[in-house]
Amino acid sequence: MSAPPRQRLSAELLTLAQGRRDQYLTDLRELVSIDSGSYSPDGVNKVADWVQERLLRLGFDVERVRFPVDHRYRAGDAIVGRRRGRLDPAGNGRRILLAAHMDTVFDDGTATARPFHLNGSIAHGPGVSDDKGGLLAGLTALEVLQDASVQDFGELVFLATPDEEIGSQVSRPLIEQTARGMHYGLGLECARENGDLVVARKGVADFRLTVTGRAAHAGIEPERGANAALAAAHLTVELQGLNGHWDDVTLNVGVVRAGTRPNIVCPEAELHIEVRAATAADMRRATRAIHRAAAHPAVPGTAITVEQIDLCPPMEDTPASRRMFDAARKAASDYGVRLGAAATGGVGDANLIAGTGVPTLDGLGPVGGADHTPGEWLDTSSVPHRVAMLACLIASLGAAGND
Repeated sequence: MSAPPRQRLSAELLTLAQGRRDQYLTDLRELVSIDSGSYSPDGVNKVADWVQERLLRLGFDVERVRFPVDHRYRAGDAIVGRRRGRLDPAGNGRRILLAAHMDTVFDDGTATARPFHLNGSIAHGPGVSDDKGGLLAGLTALEVLQDASVQDFGELVFLATPDEEIGSQVSRPLIEQTARGMHYGLGLECARENGDLVVARKGVADFRLTVTGRAAHAGIEPERGANAALAAAHLTVELQGLNGHWDDVTLNVGVVRAGTRPNIVCPEAELHIEVRAATAADMRRATRAIHRAAAHPAVPGTAITVEQIDLCPPMEDTPASRRMFDAARKAASDYGVRLGAAATGGVGDANLIAGTGVPTLDGLGPVGGADHTPGEWLDTSSVPHRVAMLACLIASLGAAGND
């Protein structure tokens, strides 16, 4: 008796992925040899050239997005590739977004000082795991699908961004615009060190609290002052005490600034606060608690204003994302790979995709670890199975009947 269609496709995709392993290593060496730090737009654009050429070869319509220079930084370009399948996206065809980033955390010169190399099956080099290994795995999965003539989807969209490592401040509007209308989002960050996929990422909110007091001579008439530093100290203790009030919520007063001279009652202080929460509801609860604390300063004569500087929404663990994970687990089981589901406090572009309401799964690259360090590594033996699993997942999500 012949194998069921899904198992036959799984076997074909793995054979195709195994056949591309040597080319994957050649391409990975080339990509890792390009310095593409977030603040190195020329290097990022060399990676963008490479991604653009690969997508064009795959028959994608490619848009290259150049960002205006602003006061924050000059970013490299972004790449948006689109390819229609044989199914109608307005009917039973599904639109699937694959997202990766081209930037690393490393300065120019790192690729020369610490070049790509293999130690057995373990690859090392700047960005080998985060995220050049995942970026390349996504492109390779698209090639495998093309080789297998898989077209049962509405549209595949490949998004490569230039500034994920510094919060995607410039590319965020493009990410959110591209995500809207998608049925699924697939993040190409590499898998956890134990092979788990990521089903949830905490959101992050940054706040600046300004405490206004009243200056006075500290020796002659201190009673005429209102000490903003003292109010800031009480506020710091109160805010840090919020930790443990809600599951999966952390609050950190990371910066406190106050005063100019020891003989002046401090007239102004500033606190910078980071909140991380697993759900939007918990983020709102923590935000309300900060405002309540600010409304009642401990020192008479002081006042506190709260300004939210930034908000990166959580990638929540939802029933829809769990169904995506189940599809990935089923695909992996065909190759004898057992997948776990991980939640992490770290953020990425998958947060922004999920924030638009799109069910999102992350960690779909090969197995890697020690990101952002000289010891960063990628297990190249995991590449064929992870590429085949990603290709199989895309195929399984492509049609409405597979939801």
